[in-house]
Formats: sequence, C-alpha cells, structure tokens
Amino acid sequence: MAENRIYSINGPVVTIKGKTDLSMMEMVYVGKDRLVGEVIRLDDKATTIQVYEETSGLAPGQPVYATGGPLSVTLGPGILRNIYDGIQRPLPALEDQSGPFIARGCSVIPLDPDAKWEVTVLAKPGDQLTAGQVYATCPETPAILHRCMVPPDVSGTVTWAAPDGSYTVNDTVVKLTDDAGKEHELTLCQKWPIRIPRPVGQRMPAQRPLITGMRVVDTMFPIAKGGAAAIPGGFGTGKTMTQHQLAKFCDADIIIYVGCGERGNEMTQALTEFSELNDPRTGRPHTDRTVLIANTSNMPVAAREASIYTGITLAEYYRDMGYHTAMMADSTSRWAEALREISGRLEEMPADEGYPAYLPSRLAQFYERAGYIQALNGQEGSVTVIGAVSPQGSDFSEPVTQNTKRFTRCFWALDKALAYARHYPAINWNTSYSEYLGDLSEWYYDNVGPDFMQCRERIAGLLLQETSLMEIVKLIGSDVLPDDQKLIIETARVIRVGFLQQNFFHDQDTYVSLEKQLKMMRVILHLYDKSLALVTKQIPISRLLRTGLFDKLIKMKYDIPNDHLELLDDYMDEIDQKTSELMRD
Repeated sequence: MAENRIYSINGPVVTIKGKTDLSMMEMVYVGKDRLVGEVIRLDDKATTIQVYEETSGLAPGQPVYATGGPLSVTLGPGILRNIYDGIQRPLPALEDQSGPFIARGCSVIPLDPDAKWEVTVLAKPGDQLTAGQVYATCPETPAILHRCMVPPDVSGTVTWAAPDGSYTVNDTVVKLTDDAGKEHELTLCQKWPIRIPRPVGQRMPAQRPLITGMRVVDTMFPIAKGGAAAIPGGFGTGKTMTQHQLAKFCDADIIIYVGCGERGNEMTQALTEFSELNDPRTGRPHTDRTVLIANTSNMPVAAREASIYTGITLAEYYRDMGYHTAMMADSTSRWAEALREISGRLEEMPADEGYPAYLPSRLAQFYERAGYIQALNGQEGSVTVIGAVSPQGSDFSEPVTQNTKRFTRCFWALDKALAYARHYPAINWNTSYSEYLGDLSEWYYDNVGPDFMQCRERIAGLLLQETSLMEIVKLIGSDVLPDDQKLIIETARVIRVGFLQQNFFHDQDTYVSLEKQLKMMRVILHLYDKSLALVTKQIPISRLLRTGLFDKLIKMKYDIPNDHLELLDDYMDEIDQKTSELMRD
C-alpha cells in the first residue's frame, strides 16, 4: 500500500485520495507536525480525516501516519485534580512545553509517568480474575481511593503479583494468563476508546435523587442519580452559574466538568473557585474529586466534539469503581455547532437550521451513556449527565433544545425575565419538568418525610393557580379579586421569593438540606391554611398582611441556621398565635 499523503485541506477536514490502509474511526497523525486526527469517512475513492488541532500550515503531499487504534483516553490514577483539553492533553504540561498558547502538534502524556503511587495489590498468584475485578488500589487523593480494574476484554489466572509499595502508572503490578495461554501484564492504567461505552453488568432503575442543595431542583424538579437533565437558557440566564453550583454541592463522589466551546474565563472561574472551596463532606479542597476538561471557544472547533466523549468516558471509568459521578457539559449547543461545521465541510445534506440530519442520534448516543448500573465487579455506580443548551435568543423551539428534550427526563428551563429580575436560579417553574418524581417518591417518603411529595404537590398547585390569576391581574388589576384569590397570590409570592429564589452567596442559603426544605414548605403551607380559614370567615386579607407574617416567611431562609432547624417550629407557633388573635378580634 502506498504511503498516505494529504490530497486536500478544508478547515479541520483533510482528505487522502484513493484507497488507504486506514480503518474507520482510527486515530492518525496528520502532517509533519503530527496533528491528532480521526478517520470519519472511508471508501475506495478517498479517506476523510477530522483534525482536532489548528490546520494552518498543512499542505498537500504531507504524510499521514496511522496508529492502528481508535481515539482513546488513558485511565488511571492522576486524572483527578487535573485539567485537560478535549483530547486528554493536560493543560499544565502543555503550558510547560509551549507557553501560554498551545503549539500545534504538542504531544503530552495524559498521566504523569514519574509520579509514585502507594499501591496495595489485592490479587494473589492463583487467583481467577474476570473483567472489571479490582486487583490493586491506591489513594488518588485524600478523598478518593482509586481502584485498578481488569480491562473489560481481559480475564485469566494470576501468575505473578507485585508486593505492596510505590509504583508509577506504567509499572506492572499483576501478570495473568488467559485461557488461550496468553500472558497479560496489568499496570495501574489502561486505555479505552472514547466513542464506545464501557460495558456494565446490569442497568438498574434510578431510584435515588442527586441531592444538590438547590430547593427548586431538589423539591420541584429533582434528578435521579444516573439520570440526564438539560439546562436550556439564553445568554445571561445563568446556565454556567447553575452548573457551577451543582458541581460544587451535589452529593456525587466525582465531578467531571466539561467546558465545551464556552468562554475561557468561565473555566478559569471554575478552576479558581473549586480550588478555594472546601468540600463539606471531607473538609478538603473540592478539586480532590474534580476533573476539568477545557475546550473553550478559542480552541479548535473539531475538538469540541471529542471533549464530550472524553468526559463521559472518564465518568464511566469512575462509575465502574463503584462511585457516583456527575458530568456537567457546558454547552452541548457548541458541540452541535461543531458537528454542523464539520458536516458543512463534508458537503452533507443539512437538516433544520443547517444541523446534520444525524444530530438526534448523536445526542441520543451521548445521553444514553448516563445510568445507574451494577458494574462487572458487582459494585453499584452511576453517571448523571447535566447538559447546558444555549438556544439563540432563548428560542426553545430550535433543533438542539427540541432534540435534547427527547432524550432527557429532566428539563430545567432558564427564563431571561427571571434572570433579569435577579431571581436565581432562574428556573421557570411553569415550563420546567421532571419525569423522575414518580421514581423518587418512595425514597423521599422513607428518607425525608412521608408528607414531602404531598407538600411539593400543594406548592406546585399554588404556583399554577397564581399563573392563571396573574393573567387577570395584568388585564384589570388585583383589586377586583376576592380575598381567597388574593391569598393565593400572596402565598405564591412567599413561595417564589422565600423558597424558590436562592442566594448562592449567603452562608445559610447556598446549600439547603432536604430536611430544611421540607420544614420550610410545611411552614408556608401552614400559614396558607390558617389564613384561608380566616378569609373564609370574612376577615379581610389586609389585616393578615399587616401582621408581617408573609414578609417574615420570605426571610426565614436567611434567619434560620441550617444546624438549628428546630427554630422553624417557632414560626408555626407564631402563625397560630397571630391568626388566633385575628379570629378573636
């Protein structure tokens, strides 16, 4: 077979004329600078390659080098605390090599080959190891124990095991022989193709919530561990801020944060804040359980597509160890735009708004990799995917938002009117939804309170009634409404401002436990029930408002410390006292 040579260059798309010895989805090195690329189309007439680096300087006639394998990531200790680009090149190492601007063709090993890890070898000679079994462990960070697992395509009998001690990621710690007599040397790391989901033992129903500390999420629109959620919103509505908050405080063991096509300052903010923030569970820096993947707007467009798959593969790897991982993708719209650009250069027939016709299937392939599973080694783990969507002009009818809704069961719609009114998180309670409520109701009943879902339904009902009444108020004003309807509007104001709105910069309000959320709902509904009884007896609502109870309940989220929830009972007593006085008068 003749040597592979570049025939044409069209942005990130490179073509080789004629039949080649390359394979579909094979990783290649393109040109004299050995730029990383991937074969995306193959036939007898030409081979098309997608290049994940800047292609300026390439010229026809330059060579293309085969690697013999697909685009893969290296999995092993050292991933946590790191920040990678879209094809798993560590940015600190790239900076050391080429300065603040990434040079073309830089080749950096993903995991530090010189770092020593204190390894405990669990396998012994004679042991039978199957795919996914743990054969060694080492403390990757003070918060996370790294479990080295047998690759999914390997099994056999252990013929040699190293003693416990300090090893690098490339040192052999176990040798095993498979049924065919072939010997496999197991190190602390392994490789896995990013576009192929890692195999699991069994997919399980998602029946445990991902607790975030955000009231509008945990109470109104919860997401299950192993679920998939979308956060659509226009410019300035708080997508990144909401994802940062979720990443900081959700009860996942591992956070994979992918900055896909967004501004570089947002990744800088994430890196700075996560390193300064202490994890409330361990007291250690949040970076001890976080991986950042940065493929920002000033980095190659084609690599945005790979960054999403790199992130989900890292999440699956830690899931297989038995950890609950959460992946934040900000934003999938930029990923879809990269697909659109590549598709246009390939001269494919466009679909809606120029996006390729296979956009829905690509979104489905990504989101279906979320799930709650039993791994090959029997451990339970999960991957929760939360993807931001950036529709132009907050137009939720555009293709990326509409197709994302098809494959996610949780939809947190950000409203620019709420955001501009300083209502954060700006999740619109009328257009958002969660299909996990039925799956999670039993967990809430057993672990939070038997009346949690009932309180949530009543709160949602009052908000729905307020929406209907506000249409009348906008037309003719609120004075014409009877007092029972005015009470609904006042109670809904307490719910909106005192419960759904949250101050992420306030010590007591940045994270709220489910117990406090339930007690706050009970207090609000208790006030509504007592007030409704007074209104029914013809006591004017104006007298109720003069008691100050409604305004006091709006401030209770700040006034009640998270470690003194018993003080919320005092609010119940005060409501009973003041409503009783009005009844007597």
